[in-house]
Amino acid sequence: MKKSDVVIPTGMEGFYNDFHFSPAVKDKDRLYLAGMIGLEPDGTAVKDPEKQYTQAFETLKLVLMEAGCSYSDVVEMTTFHVGLQSELQLFMKVKDRYMPEPYPAWTGIGVSELAVPGALVEIRLVARLRS
Repeated sequence: MKKSDVVIPTGMEGFYNDFHFSPAVKDKDRLYLAGMIGLEPDGTAVKDPEKQYTQAFETLKLVLMEAGCSYSDVVEMTTFHVGLQSELQLFMKVKDRYMPEPYPAWTGIGVSELAVPGALVEIRLVARLRS
């Protein structure tokens, strides 16, 4: 991988510098986006579940846009949920605001905790890069 394959939107440099991971990486015709959580500017999880899900999708949108993509380019989504069964309907409501038809492949996984206390979901994506 070359440094030029790394996608870091303005304001997300801390992910790369402080935590040593890329928000996204280009590989041939694919863009692999790291899992994102809905965070406040101070790095804590957004308290309201619907707003937390929305913030996660908005953060992913910034990464997609930096690479010249949009949600219509997403081919796969993997989500990791704390409280999968209790939160799934609300999550799907928010997801449907962002994911257009035809829908990408999606795997939802229940987990006991995420990296940020109070986080309910982490979303990772794979998108097709535009030529």
